[in-house]
Amino acid sequence: MKIAVNDPLACAQARRVIEAGQVLCLPTDTVYGIGADPRNPQAITALLAAKSRTRQMPPPVLVASIDQARELCAEINVAAQTLMEHYWPGALTIILPARPNLGWDLGQTNGTMALRMPDSPDTLALLAEIGPLAVTSANLHGRTPARDVDEAYEQLGESIALYLAGPVCASVTPSTIIDLSSSPRIVRVGAIAPQLLSELLGVAL
Repeated sequence: MKIAVNDPLACAQARRVIEAGQVLCLPTDTVYGIGADPRNPQAITALLAAKSRTRQMPPPVLVASIDQARELCAEINVAAQTLMEHYWPGALTIILPARPNLGWDLGQTNGTMALRMPDSPDTLALLAEIGPLAVTSANLHGRTPARDVDEAYEQLGESIALYLAGPVCASVTPSTIIDLSSSPRIVRVGAIAPQLLSELLGVAL
C-alpha cells in the first residue's frame, strides 16, 4: 500500500503496520528509510531481512525530540547534548550507551544505540505520535539508497507493508555518524563535515 505521508490517514495506517510487527517505508531529510518497531525483535528481523542485512549492522533509531532520545539512553553526555542542540533536527546520527533496562534487541549493538532526529516535519509528527522507530535506508544492502517511494518499491517490493510517499530527496548523502559512547570518533562521513563537529566539540576527530 502507498499513501502520502501528510495524508490524514497516514499516521493511523503506520500505527497498524508497526503494531503488527511489519515494516514501512518513510521519507526523511536525507534518503528514504524503512522502519519497524524497535521493541519487537521479530519486526527487527523483518527489517533486516527486507534489506538483506545481518545483525552485525543494527539499524539506528529515529526520534522526535531530544527528550525522546533521553528516554532511551543511559546518559546524554555533554558532547552529545551540544551536538543535539546544534544539529538536531538534522543529518547527524549519534551513538550513545543504551539504557540497560530498555530490553530492545536491534542486533549486535554492544550496549549502544545510534540515534537521530530527522529534519522532516512529517516524519517528526509521525515519530511523536507512534514513538521511536528503528530505521535504515530504503535499499537492498550494497545498492544506492532510494530517493523516493518508487525507487524504494523497485528494490524492496512487497517486503514492505506500507509506503509513505513524500518529497523526492535532493541527494543520496546519508547522515554523518559519530560515536560518543566512549572516546569521540567518526563512524561514517556523511552530510555534516567531521571538521564542523570537531570544532564544535573542541576535540580532534
